[in-house]
Amino acid sequence: MTTIRAAARTDAEALARLSGELGYPADTLAIGRRLGEISAHHAGAVLVAVDAQGGVCGFAHARPERSVITDPFIDLAALVVAETARGAGVGKALLAAVEAWARQQAFTTIRVRSSVVRERAHQFYLREGYVENKRQAVFLKQLPSRDAT
Repeated sequence: MTTIRAAARTDAEALARLSGELGYPADTLAIGRRLGEISAHHAGAVLVAVDAQGGVCGFAHARPERSVITDPFIDLAALVVAETARGAGVGKALLAAVEAWARQQAFTTIRVRSSVVRERAHQFYLREGYVENKRQAVFLKQLPSRDAT
């Protein structure tokens, strides 16, 4: 049986491992720092799935987004299930918990972005009632730190 709860800093090691499985390698200290920042800035909810043995087998990060060009929505910034737990309903349980949290926060829309190569994830979201809205390119620019200027 899988249970869902809020992430704690003590989960940082498991979240770092899962983040790596998603393709975003991170160390335990970075994840712990980020969890603290999310909490301090009220930047959404980080939920973890815990298996029957007490191990973290998945997590989701949902964050509120407000923009002048759209109505407010929840951005599902991350959802990952350990490879060993995939197909067992863990992702579905995490997504249901995110949706419940969104409703508690009075949001009516959830946006999910998923890389074009993640066909299995796309099929999961479609099964869960999500519809593909658009495809886009994502651009990044690294800015120099304040210390470098």
